Amino acid sequence: DFSTGGTAGLAQMISEMTGFLTPAQLASIFNVVLLAVGMIVLGKAFTFKTIYCSLLLTLLLNLFEQLVPVTEPFTGQKVVELFIDMILVSVGAALIFNEDGSSGGTDVVAMILKKYTRINVGKALLLVDSIVILLAFSAFGTETGILSLFAIVIRAFVVDGAIENFNSSKFLMIITDKEEKILHYIMHDLERGASVVNNCTGAYTNNEKRMIISVMDKREAVKVKKMIKQIDPVAFVIVGTTNDIQGDGFKPLS
Repeated sequence: DFSTGGTAGLAQMISEMTGFLTPAQLASIFNVVLLAVGMIVLGKAFTFKTIYCSLLLTLLLNLFEQLVPVTEPFTGQKVVELFIDMILVSVGAALIFNEDGSSGGTDVVAMILKKYTRINVGKALLLVDSIVILLAFSAFGTETGILSLFAIVIRAFVVDGAIENFNSSKFLMIITDKEEKILHYIMHDLERGASVVNNCTGAYTNNEKRMIISVMDKREAVKVKKMIKQIDPVAFVIVGTTNDIQGDGFKPLS
């Protein structure tokens, strides 16, 4: 009887309290209504992806409701079941959100909030689904309501964390006097771009070197660091993580 928000959670509670239609049937109705709203506000590309995901989700809900009905918990550990459920659901949702789609339902509302308020989609989900969770207290009792609230908090952080991890890149600032070999490796072996800053002067030594700035994925950054150690062991290297790279080879400017 966990409710983790969304139209599925809302449908589950309404079905439990009223006996009107099954949770899968109610969820289907809610999804159609919210999909129409998403089409108007978020555009055709988002709508196409959401139709695909929501139809697949609705189909599987109905299919498994008939073929593999769950009549009791798999274990006696509520928190364990809740945690595993939220990890699986959150990573799946993050994969879809990362492609500018959704699985329908309250995900559409969260994406609308993200578009107009610029808050992270995980936090938008938390805001929307908190309203649904409040109903869980009256439908399933205080214990289940508290655990359900705990569930959507987990989901908010896991969704945002997963999306950031999907989009994260490494940026390198390399100060060296052997820039030609390093640039050759970055541009020809890794096929990545780079920028060069001339006359990079050390404040302590007063020596002039050049600084290479480049952005790449995590595995490529590891390769570059190993290569630099071989070419110029005394090079000064700054490596950072960024979640928002825009421009040629990455996301379009927004």
